[in-house]
Amino acid sequence: MNTNILLESGTGEVEILEFVVNNKHYAINVIKVKEVLEVDNLTKLPQSHPAIGGLILCRDEIITLINLKYILEKQSEIEEKSKVIISEFNKVKVGFNIDDILGVHRIRWEQIMKPDDISANSLVIGNIVLDNKIILLLDFEKIVTDINPSTGISEDKIVKVDYKDRSNVKIVLADDSALIRKLLKDTLTKAGFKNLLMFDDGKQALDYLTNLVEEKKDKFIDDVQMLITDIEMPQMDGHTLTRKVKEHPLLKKLPVVIFSSLITGDLKHKGISVGADAQLSKPEVGELVNVIDDFTERIKANK
Repeated sequence: MNTNILLESGTGEVEILEFVVNNKHYAINVIKVKEVLEVDNLTKLPQSHPAIGGLILCRDEIITLINLKYILEKQSEIEEKSKVIISEFNKVKVGFNIDDILGVHRIRWEQIMKPDDISANSLVIGNIVLDNKIILLLDFEKIVTDINPSTGISEDKIVKVDYKDRSNVKIVLADDSALIRKLLKDTLTKAGFKNLLMFDDGKQALDYLTNLVEEKKDKFIDDVQMLITDIEMPQMDGHTLTRKVKEHPLLKKLPVVIFSSLITGDLKHKGISVGADAQLSKPEVGELVNVIDDFTERIKANK
């Protein structure tokens, strides 16, 4: 499957791959998909997590197959021959078994509605109504992190960062995942940050920043010294948020860090094109603290 149909950054659009599992319709962001293939070489692992189907061989590379049918409906058996989505995020390549692929759709982020269940345990990050049916956009990062927490953000990744009083640094964060927001808050608090303002989509964050700059003009920087944003978010994605901030005559001096599972060598150009000051993959929590410290010192020097 050719997934080199990536959109220009910051357009407010996304391409989703619609697929079927047990007659239910789901979606994944095309940007996460390396390829879709049919496999018949599954090697099961002894005493592994029940959601791990086994190992598959893909172009001389051994990839872990996650049993999506177990994740969604606790169905443990995997067919010997399965369609598999090979995906890459958080610098991890993994496979997910599915029943069928229905196609790729280009939609606007604002068409993706937030699910009613906004708890950290939800596996759905957005609902999409298309052709009179509901398509569920799944939180693949959470699926993988629940199986192996070391692949995502965890509090133990902050231990290498020296604690110091960083309470004077005011940060706005935008991430639609309740789990990620909690982990970010916990880990940054451990590093000494106290002034963290969280939003669960890019539009909320932009509304806050534009209201702030209308009230404070160029003094807005006294109330916020950095914006940290995810990429995948309903209503407004992180690339669009970054572009709008950097196109604003006053907000453009606000440092923007894109902190996302989608930061790879192949995709960094998208963040560069919208003016991001830094881009980090979500496991790099310690590096995130270093980046915040660096930009904070620059803001002090320029005052």
